[in-house]
Amino acid sequence: MIKVAIDAGHGINTAGKRTPSGEREWSFNNKVVLALINRLNDYQDVQITRLDDSSGKRDVPLKERTDKANNFGANILISCHHNANTGRWGTWTGTETYHYPNSTNGRKLAQAIHPNVVKAYGLRNRGIKSANFHMLRESRMPAILIEGGFMDSTIDIKKLRDDNVLKRAGINIADGVAKHLGLKEKPKQTVTSGGSTYTVK
Repeated sequence: MIKVAIDAGHGINTAGKRTPSGEREWSFNNKVVLALINRLNDYQDVQITRLDDSSGKRDVPLKERTDKANNFGANILISCHHNANTGRWGTWTGTETYHYPNSTNGRKLAQAIHPNVVKAYGLRNRGIKSANFHMLRESRMPAILIEGGFMDSTIDIKKLRDDNVLKRAGINIADGVAKHLGLKEKPKQTVTSGGSTYTVK
């Protein structure tokens, strides 16, 4: 059984984590995370735990999040965020993925996921980077933190306001995880009802 810890960064009411128009970062993050979890559930032998408050109302402390991931015995951790620069509209742009400095397995995870994220958003590739972030430092498993685009970018906000882009980001992350970990999709089943045939997983 593969265990995956997933995190939508911040809470819906966290100060500063919003666009210049007042949209909340958590709302963008959550759409990615919901699609990520939904797609991962298409794969066999996967157990998922969500580290943040799924309602967004409580900004779960970072230590509580990494403690939960560690106690869960997660094989990997993925933290989904959207970036900000000055908090005022500008033309900076791009997607980046972080791992903990000198973490070989963290870098390998980032290398497996980052191209899928860039493809989903269709924004500038800012690359794979390392940083001493709590979520990466205090987790005992390979961990990455994804910045899916800038909330205060007049370029990126068009993508962030498109639910199809955020859904595709979640799906692409999940598929990258599956390929990296060698997961197999659940077998499809054929169900006949009322003269119609449906394929389900």
